[in-house]
Amino acid sequence: MAEPKLAGRHPFKVRLETGEHWWCACGESKSQPFCDGSHRGTSFTPVQIVVDEPKEVSLCACKRTGTSPYCDGTHKKLG
Repeated sequence: MAEPKLAGRHPFKVRLETGEHWWCACGESKSQPFCDGSHRGTSFTPVQIVVDEPKEVSLCACKRTGTSPYCDGTHKKLG
């Protein structure tokens, strides 16, 4: 499987409103950290986030987290 594009070296700190959101897993979206459909034709699929009440989260920008879509600090280990 291909490596996703690095969209950043720090997490995206965002406030998610109640409802459904889609996190970009390929790194190609122009609407980071959210999916804009740029993954079409690749092996990547966005990750669904369902929020019951508004909250602030740190979403992964390096696209290599082990806890997608949330940042787990993996970006600190990248060269």
